[in-house]
Amino acid sequence: MRVLKHLCLLALSLTTCTVLAVGPAPEPLKQKEVLTIGYVKVGHLSAMLMLEEELKKFNIEVKRAEFVRYADARTALLSGSVDVSAVGPGDLAIAAAQGSKNLIGLTGVGSSAKYLVVRKGVKIDNWGDIAGKKIAIAPGSAVWFQWAMTLIEKNIPYTTFSPVNVQGGGTAFVQAMKRGDIDAMVLWEPFESQAVAEGDAYFAKNLDYSQSSSVGAELGMLAASGQAMSTKKELVRRFLWAYLNAEEQLGKSKEAFADAYSKYTGLPLSVTSESAKIITLGGVLDKAQVARLAEAAFKQGIVQKNVTKEAAELYDDSMAKDIKK
Repeated sequence: MRVLKHLCLLALSLTTCTVLAVGPAPEPLKQKEVLTIGYVKVGHLSAMLMLEEELKKFNIEVKRAEFVRYADARTALLSGSVDVSAVGPGDLAIAAAQGSKNLIGLTGVGSSAKYLVVRKGVKIDNWGDIAGKKIAIAPGSAVWFQWAMTLIEKNIPYTTFSPVNVQGGGTAFVQAMKRGDIDAMVLWEPFESQAVAEGDAYFAKNLDYSQSSSVGAELGMLAASGQAMSTKKELVRRFLWAYLNAEEQLGKSKEAFADAYSKYTGLPLSVTSESAKIITLGGVLDKAQVARLAEAAFKQGIVQKNVTKEAAELYDDSMAKDIKK
C-alpha cells in the first residue's frame, strides 16, 4: 500500500489517485465547542465547503474567517485569531524564522502541474522564449517561489524576463492579461483556467514549474495554531477528519469536484471544470520537502536565517496519517 501511494505521488497523475481511505468518524464531543476556521477561496480547498454541517454532528460550531492570501491566513494563525486554516507550505519557514512555534502544519491538500499562462498571440514554446517577455508575478507568493526556484534549477537568470509585480488577488492578473499589459503570468487556480476559458490565454505546457526539487508540486497546507493544538486538539482532529473525508469524496469524481469548486469560489462551471482537470486532490507534502523549502528560502534571502531543522519540526502529519490508513 505504501509503495502504491509513493508511486501515485511520483506520477502526479491528473486523474484521481485515491489509495489511503479515511477511517471511521470520531465520536461527537460531549459539549458544544467553537472552532474558528480560516478560508481561502481557491479550488484545491473546495472541501472547505462541506465542513460546517459535518462538524455540527461532532458538536462543533464553526466560525469563519475569510482571507484572500495565504500570507494573511498565516498572520491570523500566528496571532491566534483563527484555530485552523490553509496556508502555503513555505509558511513554516517564515514562521520558524520569526522564532514562532505557533504554526503547526498538518497535511498538504493537493498538487498540480503549473504551466506558465501566456497571452494569445504571444509565442512561448520553450524556456528560451521567455527572454524579454513581460511576465506578471505576485512577489513572495507560493507560486512565485515555485517559478523562481525552477529558474534557478534550470540555470535561467531571473533577469531573462521582465517581471511585472501585480498587487491584489488573481482578478488583477486576469484583467492585466485581458488588457494586453502583460505577455504571460505566474498565477494560481482558478484564475489560470479563467484566462484560458475566456479565450485570452493558453497554457504553455512545455513550461511546467511545479517540479523543482526545492519547492515541489504541493498547492497548500492545512495548519493549526500551536495554541489550538494545545487546547483544542480534539476539535482539530475532527476538523481534519471532516476535511479529509470531504476531500476523499470529491477526489472520486472530477464532476463533483468541479461543482463544489464552483459553489466554493463563485466561478462558473465552464471555468471550474477545466481547472478541476488539472488538480489532483490529496497532499504530497512531507517533512523532507518542508526542509528543502526552508533551505531554499534562506539561500534566496526570503528568510534571513537558516531554519531548515526548525521548519521541518513544525510539520506534524501524524494526525492525518492516523485518520487515513
